[in-house]
Amino acid sequence: MVSANREMAVYCFDTLVSHYNNEESPLPAFEEGNHPLFVTWKKIVNGGEPRLRGCIGTLEARRLISGFKDYALTSALRDRRFPPIQAKELPFLQCTVSVLTDYESAEDYLDWEVGKHGIIIEFTEPVTNTKRSATYLPEVPAHEGWTKIEAIDSLVRKAGYNGEITESVRRRIHLTRYQSTLFSMHYSEYLSYVKATRGVAPGINGTNKPVIALS
Repeated sequence: MVSANREMAVYCFDTLVSHYNNEESPLPAFEEGNHPLFVTWKKIVNGGEPRLRGCIGTLEARRLISGFKDYALTSALRDRRFPPIQAKELPFLQCTVSVLTDYESAEDYLDWEVGKHGIIIEFTEPVTNTKRSATYLPEVPAHEGWTKIEAIDSLVRKAGYNGEITESVRRRIHLTRYQSTLFSMHYSEYLSYVKATRGVAPGINGTNKPVIALS
């Protein structure tokens, strides 16, 4: 089984840096495979709590190399919840790559474990018959400190349902659970790794100088 690893996070940073430089990214140093995957960017300023800057992926299996290249940029630049990440933000970024595995159809909406399973919900609204779906990666409910029902209700809202969330609505849910491996890397770790392995830190706009935080 393929697990999320450092080289995948490096490749996502490489892809974003190369985008700003309008050049091709270096070849990745991890093996190809086919898996669902996500790329999450967070911003850390002055040692504070990391703040989400973009998170997009696919629940369908993708070739890992093209998948991480596509979603590194999509999550950084085209997550509609946030403005595109700018080059000057690089020093504050943390990248987390997730590789999803072990999809299972749950018996009901409570048939999963907080911190272990990611969840996909699918349901039809009771009045309009509109089909809704949404997912949370395994780390989200655990990070928020949610119970199972709190996580489910939050996910129902994320799916776009604005009506009252009753037990009847919850029982309409078809839940698929999955697991994931993840790896997180801060930009400073990326710089150190690239300098150690390639002999020079990546630069922006042809300056050959790494983007360094001024504060």
